[in-house]
Amino acid sequence: MKLEGIKVVDLSWFLPGPYLTLALADHGATVIKVEPPGEGDPGRHIRPPDERTSVFFRNMARGKKSVVLDLKSEQGRADLLRLCTEADVIVESFRPGVASRFGISYEAVKQANPGVVYCSISAFGQDGAYPGRAAHDLALEAMTGVLSLTLGDDKRPAVPGIPIADLVSGLHGLSGVLMALLRRTTTGKGDYIDVSMHEALMASCANVVGEAFTVGEQPDVKNQRTTGGAAFYRTYDTSDGRQLVLAGQEMKFIRNLLGALGKPELIDLCEWPGAHQKPVHAFLAATFKARPLAHWMDWLATLDICYGPVNTLPEAIEDPNLLKRKAIVVAEDGRKHFAPAVRFRDEPSQPLYREPLLGEHTTEILRGTKP
Repeated sequence: MKLEGIKVVDLSWFLPGPYLTLALADHGATVIKVEPPGEGDPGRHIRPPDERTSVFFRNMARGKKSVVLDLKSEQGRADLLRLCTEADVIVESFRPGVASRFGISYEAVKQANPGVVYCSISAFGQDGAYPGRAAHDLALEAMTGVLSLTLGDDKRPAVPGIPIADLVSGLHGLSGVLMALLRRTTTGKGDYIDVSMHEALMASCANVVGEAFTVGEQPDVKNQRTTGGAAFYRTYDTSDGRQLVLAGQEMKFIRNLLGALGKPELIDLCEWPGAHQKPVHAFLAATFKARPLAHWMDWLATLDICYGPVNTLPEAIEDPNLLKRKAIVVAEDGRKHFAPAVRFRDEPSQPLYREPLLGEHTTEILRGTKP
């Protein structure tokens, strides 16, 4: 596997850091998850439970090794420093300054391990304007304006279904780690990576920030091309209380559907988004409302357009495309997992679809690091 031989110390909880280190573990890195005594990582206890731990925890911790260290003790901090000085990669998600108090700041580790790639993920960055301030995904979605663009029909912000700030910051951290490891092959030097969740999510607004950048104004959300102003980028009800989406605004898709529905006169209204598309939206809403979802899925499949059903999660994980590509894996113990999304032809990943018990590898790992 691509990352075989890479040793990672994972000092992160919840989603951004574990999402990063999960990718490293899936592709062959040895990831040592450091947990506190007692309850361990809080993710172990996020409902619903799932035999050994929880679905959340096994999705984030599969293939990793668990070491329990009491970082409030001198011995625990000494053991952690030993682990860090032997690591290729360190990922931590403490509030700024906490790693230094534990004696494992980048500067402290670098003295003994100049090749270490050290990634810190925090809400606002290591030198931001809000030192020590806690924040999770929803607060960052609010602060970056993402919630102001995610409006329901009542024009109030709607809570998104997935924690996008967590995910994009984890992916930015992953790209930074891999870039630093690649550079290390020619220089022998590691680097320090400072990932701000605030900045990572803000950067994800590149395609919607036009008016804010040019004239300093909030866009008219319900009349923008991807947030409600385009009839071919919307959700529609069907007669059985389900929904489908149209999700392609290229003129060829518009011509294909409106032509098939006998309304070519509406095509020209769809060249750009805005309130002038209301007649198109009204026509499509009435059309789709007349028949059930299954009918429309069969009919739309005969056309070259972008569309999809609004699936429930149980329906989504049974999607024929995911099943054909083996994107949903059933492990030997019968539990379901997502396969790694990055696929290599020559060196495919071989994930261990099993999460560690709390402290399962403490003796094994520490015996190997103590003099």
